[in-house]
Amino acid sequence: MAARQLGTARLEVIVADITTLSVDAIVNAANRSLLGGGGVDGAIHRAAGPELLAECRTLGGCETGGAKITSGYRLPARHVIHAVGPVWHSGRQGEDLALASCYARAIELCQTHGLASVAFPAISTGVYSFPADRAARIAVSSTVAALQAAPAVRRVVFCCFSNESALLHSNALAEFGSPCAD
Repeated sequence: MAARQLGTARLEVIVADITTLSVDAIVNAANRSLLGGGGVDGAIHRAAGPELLAECRTLGGCETGGAKITSGYRLPARHVIHAVGPVWHSGRQGEDLALASCYARAIELCQTHGLASVAFPAISTGVYSFPADRAARIAVSSTVAALQAAPAVRRVVFCCFSNESALLHSNALAEFGSPCAD
């Protein structure tokens, strides 16, 4: 739908099922237990198979705004980065910072593990009720900022579930870098 070149990294917005993407890592919009749930979390756990749940049980959960990495098991992606987004409480409980932290921590984990490509869902915009337009701006700006310290990351995909979400991410992405010729 949209793509931008930012330094050595290509940032893309697509509408797709994140569990089908062949990237080094997909990001899971996880809950604090990391033991699966609904939405994209449930879809990733189902597609990866029971081994993912078994590994997640060894991680001891994750704080809101944090992220932890596992293998991808039966997914085309080699890894899953489980990022715990905030539940929306009118924006008065640090939700913006916690959401930004999810994207930054995921990019940091990619850099640490030498992963060149990563796909993000629209974290916290489902049952956690984060306003989608605000979340898209935070997703893109936080990722762009984190990429400055992550030269290993060459491709970032914002994998949206709907055309509406993709449009919000495309609009946010338009503020950064230069358009890519496809």
